[in-house]
Amino acid sequence: MSELTDLYQELILDHNRRPRNYGVLADATHSARGHNPLCGDKLALYLHLDGDRITGVSFEGSGCAISKASASLMTEAVRGKTRGEAAAIFDRFHAMITAPMDQAVDLESAGKLAVFAGVREFPMRVKCASLAWHTLQAALARDAHTAKTE
Repeated sequence: MSELTDLYQELILDHNRRPRNYGVLADATHSARGHNPLCGDKLALYLHLDGDRITGVSFEGSGCAISKASASLMTEAVRGKTRGEAAAIFDRFHAMITAPMDQAVDLESAGKLAVFAGVREFPMRVKCASLAWHTLQAALARDAHTAKTE
């Protein structure tokens, strides 16, 4: 295994064991629930928006290591961003994890989120990695329906 792959795996395991921004956000202005029915991952996402800017973000729930790590890294990626910036991060992340294997992806611009580029080899794991992101979209839209990866 390459050193980069080892590093990516360690980052995912670290965010799974010690997720950042885990717990209820007491002053949340937006929230949504997400569920991946294929593997049972569930999460609740909480946002605090000040105008158009995400000033607070947290999550809680249960799921596989990829799902939990993705939620943790997502909270770090979107904190301080505007709705538009968060949407652009979602678009780049989603394009990266769903790109065909023979298509190059821009790992450098993905930053820490590049750890999830390998999930595109495993279509069932794409849903685990994207659940938090779909839930983010639902929270920003104040969509009361449970976000799903389908």
